[in-house]
Amino acid sequence: MGTAHQAFAFLFVGYGELCPPYGNSGHVVGVGILTRDGCTQNPYWLDVQVFLAQFLALEMGEFPLMADATTNRHLSATVLLSKGLTPGKLRGLQRISNPNGTLTMLALDQNSSMIEMAQKALKGKGQDREPTYEEVVEAKLDLARQMSPAASGVLIDAYYGAFSAIATESIPPHKGLLVRVEKSGSPKNKAGGPMGEYEPGLSVEKIKLMGADAVKLLAPFEPTEVISAEHNLAFIEQVADDCRRHDILFLLEPVAFPIHGEKKTDKSFLDRKAATTIESARQLSRYCDVYKAEFPGTLGHGSDSQLTDNLHALSEASERPWVLLSAGVDYPDYLKQVKMAMECGCSGVLGGRAFWKEYFVQEGDEARSKFAATIGLKRVADVDAVVREHGTPWFAKYGWSKDDLASIRASEGWHFRFAPHAKAAGGTGGHVVRAGEVY
Repeated sequence: MGTAHQAFAFLFVGYGELCPPYGNSGHVVGVGILTRDGCTQNPYWLDVQVFLAQFLALEMGEFPLMADATTNRHLSATVLLSKGLTPGKLRGLQRISNPNGTLTMLALDQNSSMIEMAQKALKGKGQDREPTYEEVVEAKLDLARQMSPAASGVLIDAYYGAFSAIATESIPPHKGLLVRVEKSGSPKNKAGGPMGEYEPGLSVEKIKLMGADAVKLLAPFEPTEVISAEHNLAFIEQVADDCRRHDILFLLEPVAFPIHGEKKTDKSFLDRKAATTIESARQLSRYCDVYKAEFPGTLGHGSDSQLTDNLHALSEASERPWVLLSAGVDYPDYLKQVKMAMECGCSGVLGGRAFWKEYFVQEGDEARSKFAATIGLKRVADVDAVVREHGTPWFAKYGWSKDDLASIRASEGWHFRFAPHAKAAGGTGGHVVRAGEVY
């Protein structure tokens, strides 16, 4: 703004009786400029005016907290860091997203359910056996190869899929890669509550080292089943800490589950599913970067109006961008759920069986590949069109635009300041980050 003797800016702040409309809140209610002769000719004068006008508008709630491209101002990287989006996490989020910031992701990380479907298909052909390791691998690679062209990212497991999918480019290098971290079929407590744990031999660090863009954790969660809820919360916190340490995007998937002998078709479960889904988002979404949610309710169990209200409540409860899982429902039902969710603040999908569950009943390898390359691919493409047109971009969840992101700049030396356990090197102001200590 120039030297101090050339211009002074001051703000009128109202308190109590001085400014009754604003009570005691201390809002800015006026702007004044004290000048000396010739101040308005100073080259910094416009900057003073613009700054004060924006400051006042911010206080009045009339101006977004964003950069002004016309004045070439930049936003600090703290905008991202305040949401936990360090460079590695941000890069992962960009890689799994569509260009407009929505997300259309394909889930192929299912192990138990995929084996069950394959076994049922084999039995129908007179082969009473489970599929071999190689058969499961080939199925996952085929599905990925045929259907990933319509997806922004693909989720796969490490045990069967990740290495082979990378090596064969069944998940192409330009597609986002998400890897599941939890054990398939975790043990359950006496109430039937799953007790989550890591996939044996796998860790967040290994997933990061294999070049994945994101870690996905499935965490069954029922707030009223206190033993499993506390256990799984601790597990979620551990994975979240590991993802921060290794600077990799964390996608969290809590799901409701039956307890005390219930079935998923029982009225007691259906009645509480929406409340569980919404409350889980309220409690858990803060720990992740992208939240993967169930549809908060069941089509046909409650009106569409009530389901829409549930979706709005879920969107409000989630502190992070959220995407919709498919839970194995039939594709027409999933498409309807997606259309409803995209109108209520959802940022995309991470769908699996709804896209491809008929794959295993096709006759022969060629027929299965054809199904995936035609019907399966079209399903993903149709959902992608809905997501791109009606979904909320991940950055819009935080009130940002593409222009805002383009204006963000990190200041010089940022890589020193965001290493909390860094120690001085050389004794003269340099820093070094020890292994595993990121930002």
